[in-house]
Amino acid sequence: MLETVTERLYYHDSFLLEFDATVAEVRECGGRTGLVLDRTAFYPEGGGQPSDTGSLISCAGGTFRVLEVADAEDGAILHFIESDHSPLRVESGQRVHGAVDAGRRRDHMQQHSGQHVLSAAFIKLFRVPTVSFHMGDESCTIDLETAMLSGEQLAQAEDLANAVVMEDRKVEVGFASPEEARARGTRKFTLGDREQLRLVSIPDFDVNACGGTHAERTGQIGMILLRKSEKVKQGIRVEFVCGERALRAARQDYATLTEAAGLYSTHIRELPAQARKSLDEIKALQRDNKKLREEVAELRAAKLLAEAPLQGKTKLVSAVFADQDTGFIKLMAQKITALAAASGNTVVVLFGGLGGPQPALVFAQTPGGPHDMGTLMKETTAQLGGRGGGNKDVAQGGAPAGTDLERAISQVSAVIGQWINA
Repeated sequence: MLETVTERLYYHDSFLLEFDATVAEVRECGGRTGLVLDRTAFYPEGGGQPSDTGSLISCAGGTFRVLEVADAEDGAILHFIESDHSPLRVESGQRVHGAVDAGRRRDHMQQHSGQHVLSAAFIKLFRVPTVSFHMGDESCTIDLETAMLSGEQLAQAEDLANAVVMEDRKVEVGFASPEEARARGTRKFTLGDREQLRLVSIPDFDVNACGGTHAERTGQIGMILLRKSEKVKQGIRVEFVCGERALRAARQDYATLTEAAGLYSTHIRELPAQARKSLDEIKALQRDNKKLREEVAELRAAKLLAEAPLQGKTKLVSAVFADQDTGFIKLMAQKITALAAASGNTVVVLFGGLGGPQPALVFAQTPGGPHDMGTLMKETTAQLGGRGGGNKDVAQGGAPAGTDLERAISQVSAVIGQWINA
């Protein structure tokens, strides 16, 4: 098969959205139909930028949706299509009219051009290079080769990038040899075996080897808005949005802040102070609640221990706390065994959480007692269809919803009675 090299019209005009071409090949690739055209304005995925989408209209009749565009190893560009008609009626030699999704193209040009400006800003200000770029559906990221960036540095880079945008500088696209690219101070490129590199430059600010679609002037990028930064394996990852994405993000942020401010009956600028105040109040309430919970558990533990029957030299405390969670059940068991430590061996069998998806079981004995709570828990939960375990003195587990806990307590009590009387 002869190699089919597709002429890349977007190399020369990123604003070209419609074109005419001839189908050079129809390829089946993993159950998908891919058209190879002799020329195309569709950008294939690469360099961190997703592919264009759109449509192809055949002169023989039929409109095909272009779902994805990808580079083939032989230099061709594959346009993966689908149609409402089955099977697809398209053959080599047919003439087609292509239409690129204008909104998606504009968005990608804004994000990719904005990335060039932002990456150049980090180089100029801090000599921090970009090692990778990714354009997502909602936001974009660049990974910077540095161990740390302060909030002030991020703000300085954002300010410089937006200054270049507002100056509405020209964005130039041209071709050069690797030697010429190096002489021009090209920010990033790999030599490979290419004789000519496509350079995207902003005079007196940035030169970069890139095959993506770009704005004609920096003003078309719109605002560049940094969203967040985080430490990653290869450095610092900076998330950002440009143009219409930045507008949508700012609008959504404002709506969210306005709604939150309304809940506090305050201005959005006062939200941090109000949030801190609320957190402090919540922490104070949590401390008070924990203290009250401890006091309630201790009082109830003392009552249960006093009322527990004595079997030989062992007290058996059993109870069901229908509305309490596992944390409270464990706290009760701790309180009971602590109170009983000075008066002799005590075994505790508690159930709770009946309103939840899985009732809780906690078995305990005074430390160093003669029985094995972990074994008892495993045997009990296995019979109930649940799971559990623990050590010799304390164990916990869960039972399926709907378990007859009163019957389960009777069974466990009977086992413990056999242990005591053995």
